[in-house]
Amino acid sequence: MTAAAAIRAVILTSSDRCAAGTAIDVSGPAVGQFVLERLAGEVVAQDIVSDDADAIEAFLRRWSEPLERVDLALVTGGTGLSPRDCTPEAAMRVIDRPHPGLMELARARCGAKNPRAYLSRAVAGAAGSTLIITLPGSPTGALETLEAISDILPHAIRMLRGDTSPHAHRAER
Repeated sequence: MTAAAAIRAVILTSSDRCAAGTAIDVSGPAVGQFVLERLAGEVVAQDIVSDDADAIEAFLRRWSEPLERVDLALVTGGTGLSPRDCTPEAAMRVIDRPHPGLMELARARCGAKNPRAYLSRAVAGAAGSTLIITLPGSPTGALETLEAISDILPHAIRMLRGDTSPHAHRAER
């Protein structure tokens, strides 16, 4: 993508321990580096909240509203099976057009190396023209998931921006 069309992203870490200051957030910064280096994007905001559905929802709503809208909202953490994991449910409160295929692709590609990838309840979808993707909380899981779908993310974002030309993807090859 050209500099003028750089992907604008926000990153949220959902973690009780990181929000309380008893653990250091490693996943959020790793996801931020991925956006900068692999997607040639810019991170316009980054935050940490506890595993609280209302806090996650508020963050996603803020950044998918027209005034502050970004192209990509990534939430790392809270996608597993523990009782406090609520990120997918919070994201689905904001997503108006679910895109299950994106996470199906990620799980299939990641699951080939690590069967535990299928334990992720991560979701993806659009809220207006913002693509929301939830990611595992571990840096390895978050980065492997992003890597698994990185080849199609730029095209997905262009489509959300309104570029539906059938040949738009050729520039990515």
